[in-house]
Amino acid sequence: MTAGTTGTDAATAPTTGRTGYSTSYVVDQSPQDVFAAIVDVAAWWTGEIEGSAEDVGDEFTYRHPPQHYSRQRVIDLQPGRRVAWLVTDSELGFVSEPAEWTGSEIVFEIVPAGPGAELRFTHVGLVPDVECYGACSAGWLHYVGASLRSLITTGKGLPDPF
Repeated sequence: MTAGTTGTDAATAPTTGRTGYSTSYVVDQSPQDVFAAIVDVAAWWTGEIEGSAEDVGDEFTYRHPPQHYSRQRVIDLQPGRRVAWLVTDSELGFVSEPAEWTGSEIVFEIVPAGPGAELRFTHVGLVPDVECYGACSAGWLHYVGASLRSLITTGKGLPDPF
């Protein structure tokens, strides 16, 4: 049985104690399947992806011209348990501070849930007082809550609605 997606305005990141936008859901697939989908970034975070997210230290860029550019470095990989990226550079074309994401962390926690797994996502630093919060949290709701979830459950991510 698959539970619904839950979005939270400023949840506490599970292992960091810092706050950010958070969402979670349960799927029937194993923690290893969830992990494999997360690191296949281009299959769910639609846009232009260059680089890799498969090993600690890997870097990849995400571009969605003209609104979004960011570079992420993989800082933690625990197969079947956790993925974390540090945003090392960013340029958001729709806010007054284009580098708002720089220095933030994007964290995926995977927890066994019966025969399946719970995915807990937090963008640490993406809080309501950040200018891009509304647009960025809506984006994560689609990319993590719908596209990544579809990749995990059906093997195919969703097209970009933006």
